[in-house]
Amino acid sequence: MSTENEGTAVPPAPSAPPVPVDAPAAPAPQGQAPQGPYGQDSQGQPAQGQGVPDAGHPGVSSSAPDPSWPPPPPPTAPSHGDGGSGYGAGGSGYGAGGWGSSYQQPAPKSGRGRGGLVAGILVAALVAGGLGGGLGYTLAKNNDDSTGSTTVSASTSGGDVKRDPGTVAGVAAKALPSTVTIEAEGTSGEGGTGTGFVFDKQGHIITNNHVVADAVDGGKLTATFPNGKKYDAEVIGNAQGYDVAVIKLKNAPGDLKPLTLGDSDKVAIGDATIAIGAPFGLSDTVTTGIISAKNRPVASSDGSGSQASYMSALQTDASINPGNSGGPLLDAQGNVIGINSAIQSTGNGGFGTGQSGSIGLGFAIPINQAEYVAQELIKTGKPVYAKIGASVSLDESSGGAQISKQGAGGAATPVEPGGPAAKAGLKPGDVITKLDDRVIDSGPTLIGEIWTHKPGDKVTITYERGGKQHTVDVTLGSRVGDN
Repeated sequence: MSTENEGTAVPPAPSAPPVPVDAPAAPAPQGQAPQGPYGQDSQGQPAQGQGVPDAGHPGVSSSAPDPSWPPPPPPTAPSHGDGGSGYGAGGSGYGAGGWGSSYQQPAPKSGRGRGGLVAGILVAALVAGGLGGGLGYTLAKNNDDSTGSTTVSASTSGGDVKRDPGTVAGVAAKALPSTVTIEAEGTSGEGGTGTGFVFDKQGHIITNNHVVADAVDGGKLTATFPNGKKYDAEVIGNAQGYDVAVIKLKNAPGDLKPLTLGDSDKVAIGDATIAIGAPFGLSDTVTTGIISAKNRPVASSDGSGSQASYMSALQTDASINPGNSGGPLLDAQGNVIGINSAIQSTGNGGFGTGQSGSIGLGFAIPINQAEYVAQELIKTGKPVYAKIGASVSLDESSGGAQISKQGAGGAATPVEPGGPAAKAGLKPGDVITKLDDRVIDSGPTLIGEIWTHKPGDKVTITYERGGKQHTVDVTLGSRVGDN
């Protein structure tokens, strides 16, 4: 499966997830990057130095992943007019694409923005929306009054209708005042538009990393509430691997109302969902749907070729489009259960020629994971990742996540000496097929599942060695920062 980041045809659903593709409507280079496996380095992070297989050629990878962070960016893929294209659910940008906040250029700005996230395991694309595209509407009026037609008015006006708290209108009325439209602009003018929501009364706003990535190093960042009040903001911390960021309003008002956080672990398939965001720049848009699936493995990367992110996502058919990135996915009671981040789409334009919209396949970062990440970012400004201390290969034919047989990037061994995997007796060549009760079909799937846990958590790993199946308990280690 793939989420929407950029335009590439979506391969048929294999037992192992498809390879990542490029970000949404942000123009991206057409050149292909070297192909190579995703892995975790000796510190449990995705390997770097080797490109990800082209989205159009799932399963192609080199023999060993680079253990250094970040993992290699997925290569840009050729456009497919009728193929599935992924863009992040991110904001609409005014530059060329970046970190899933794919977007189209609004006049008169120019400059290269950050591309949308490519979804790998599902080929997921960050929903970073574009403002361009000539959005508009037509009002039609029939001026022929000669028909003698009569109309019947309702006994009560719309303003008198009672909207109970449990209705979609009731949930939207309560949640909208706590959401913001985020505009991020880099020092060279590139940027994008996305969404965020109030995390606490101190003025912290949670969103996607790819929404604010352009403003991290000296850029400009603003957040606008539905009532029109706009505040300057600053990035408190960003986690590229998780694709989560926290910004803080400057001179924040004292009447902020944080959205209530739900429990994403208790979400069930079929539960009602409500998404809020700024699709294609249309702020404060509300859409509805259901939870279509849980634990969808999604890998995504920015189109310019730096970091990769992984999530075990909530899938929803609520309409999510470029510009929804960072917005809340709510349950029927108005509790936040996820952060809208990526969509799968059938692209009709390819790189930079247009953005596709929702086809009912949206993906959100579970709020239980995002809350933990946000708290760490507020506390230290840096993300903390769980790790097993082994480098794994992106080889879909392995039937799981295979620990690399040789060290990558100058590492002497793919298994960190004294690390969690080594202590548990795992060795190069072992193929991990399950983590607790979750089936593992590829390296990115394993990484995404590990990152749903916290350092110090004990997990049960099932692996194959020499044709025999083994089970072992592993206590996860930790890695601080993205670099």
